[in-house]
Amino acid sequence: MQGTTERNQTAISQFLLLGLPIPTEHQHLFYALFLAMYLTTVLGNLIIIILIHLDSHLHTPMYSFLSNLSFSDLCFSSVTMPKLLQNMQSQDPSIPYAGCLAQMYFFLFFADLESFLLVAMAYDRYVAICFPLHYMSIMSPRLCVSLVLLSWVLTTFHAMLHTLLMARLSFCEDNVIPHFFCDMSALLKLSCSDTYVNELVIFVMGSLILVIPFVLILVSYARIVSSILKVPSARGIRKAFSTCGSHLSVVSLFYGTVIGLYLCPSADNSTVKETVMAMMYTVVTPMLNPFIYSLRNRDMKGALISVLCKKKILFCL
Repeated sequence: MQGTTERNQTAISQFLLLGLPIPTEHQHLFYALFLAMYLTTVLGNLIIIILIHLDSHLHTPMYSFLSNLSFSDLCFSSVTMPKLLQNMQSQDPSIPYAGCLAQMYFFLFFADLESFLLVAMAYDRYVAICFPLHYMSIMSPRLCVSLVLLSWVLTTFHAMLHTLLMARLSFCEDNVIPHFFCDMSALLKLSCSDTYVNELVIFVMGSLILVIPFVLILVSYARIVSSILKVPSARGIRKAFSTCGSHLSVVSLFYGTVIGLYLCPSADNSTVKETVMAMMYTVVTPMLNPFIYSLRNRDMKGALISVLCKKKILFCL
């Protein structure tokens, strides 16, 4: 009996990714669009990482978290986008069984890492605005390193847990995934094994990994707004709502789509709707983060000009 189960688990050597429901005549247009979005994501996040590394003025807790977030966004987008672009130009949309599990692992890993880093960044802003005199003592280098390391350890555990649970399932005949990547929910629908344990773990762990961080971020920004309103200043209030509003819009886009897909799935959700929602947090969010968090930041602009001047790319007066 055990031998039969093992054979069933390896009966499928590959999966077929259906990709996006795009008409054939529009394939080239969407390929160019997604390629431009991916290159923008890579370039924007690479610029942030390089600037923070080169400019000593940016060696602060906030920019340390930003650097890690940019690395996470870069990798998160690279887990799915290259394969999507390849499949749009290829007649062979297959992905090996092991490659599919590996894609799922790294997808979960970098999605979780982004979630934890967004919490760390929200806490950093909360301390900076609400306790400015104690900022350096609270956000010590040791605490910052500990928060980043904890994020990496927890995401490794969570991603590995789901991957191992998926590896124990049997996939018999149907190997067509109606998605552009190896989505965990899509794989569970293809399995001919009992997926109750997997679904239970998704709900329980998802609540811990997604809902709690989302609530912590909302509480942090609520405290920030409350603190600023206690000392009213037209300029300060404008800046606070501008910053918090833009940050919360990206945070809500990321968490809202992920929670809607995995924790509150609807029977009315079509494959197209789920695919579009997945595109929002796998492609759009990593592309927007550099603009929202860093590239419109005065310190980042100053660092960019400084680096360009040192490299003699621009002539400075």
